Amino acid sequence: MIIDIHGHYTTAPKALEAWRNRQIAGINNPSEMPRASELRISDDELRESIESNQLRQMRERGLDLTIFSPRASFMAHHVGDFQVSSTWAAICNELCSRVSRLFPDHFIPAAMLPQSPGVDPATCIPELVKCVEEFGNVAINLNPDPSGGHWNSPPLSDRHWYPIYEKMVEYDIPAMIHVSTSCNPCFHTTGAHYLNADTTAFMQCLTSDLFKDFPTLRFIIPHGGGAVPYHWGRFRGLAQEMKKPKLSDHLLNNVFFDTCVYHQPGIDLLTRVIPVDNILFASEMIGAVRGIDPATGHSYDDTKRYIEAAHIDPEQRHKIYETNARRVYPRLDAALKAKGR
Repeated sequence: MIIDIHGHYTTAPKALEAWRNRQIAGINNPSEMPRASELRISDDELRESIESNQLRQMRERGLDLTIFSPRASFMAHHVGDFQVSSTWAAICNELCSRVSRLFPDHFIPAAMLPQSPGVDPATCIPELVKCVEEFGNVAINLNPDPSGGHWNSPPLSDRHWYPIYEKMVEYDIPAMIHVSTSCNPCFHTTGAHYLNADTTAFMQCLTSDLFKDFPTLRFIIPHGGGAVPYHWGRFRGLAQEMKKPKLSDHLLNNVFFDTCVYHQPGIDLLTRVIPVDNILFASEMIGAVRGIDPATGHSYDDTKRYIEAAHIDPEQRHKIYETNARRVYPRLDAALKAKGR
């Protein structure tokens, strides 16, 4: 089985974006604020949006299952207040849940949290609980920068975040550390803000003792870990200077990396530098990079091709494709076993 741990609903019916635009307009003009019940998307519309896009490409590429969450750039936690974010998260999470019910053999949901700048993360708990207990979500996406590129929240090691971590430990679910749209013109959303955040999140973990407080907490750092594999010697050296344990002892029981790296040399580096036990297959299919690579003639985000060509043995490849995901996402493993998979 090949499990893609990083899928977003980037192909949702246009009615979703239209409703969101109305919601944003309603922030300054409350009379225009739509109710959640005004968004109407049929099952047939959901099927069409998936069958002609994600599911078609999964079949073409030989992928079996995608952990599916709301579109990351649409989370936009900096927009409006907590109520705006709460309503928006609930709508997006429900759509991903509906997709998973329509295609139970191919999609399983992960939750977007209703984060809002300056608001206690504990306010996210009701949505998290609903998504796990009612929708069967196997993970959450956690935005370390709800401000949208201004980084005015405490680091991930701060007790500010502990209410979410406590719930993650209770439910035994991991978090993908994933920012959203950048509203700071210094940082392009997908080319800079995403990769900066991946690197920043790793460094915040390295410089803290977070995992002493939460020894079973698990983070997935997407996009191959940003700059982390490329500068592994820098991080090892910094940990040494700070009198931290070796990275293999300090972080690699808790921090994992995905394979959303869109060229062969990048995957080769990732699999040489990072222990294979800490690498999980992902493609972010129909996401940030959708074009055809003229050097290969294939889609940049067809990451399975890179894993197949990497100089790793079949057992290591199997870990990246399936075994590691089942270990890092215990609720996913339980759901698959319940289905006899």
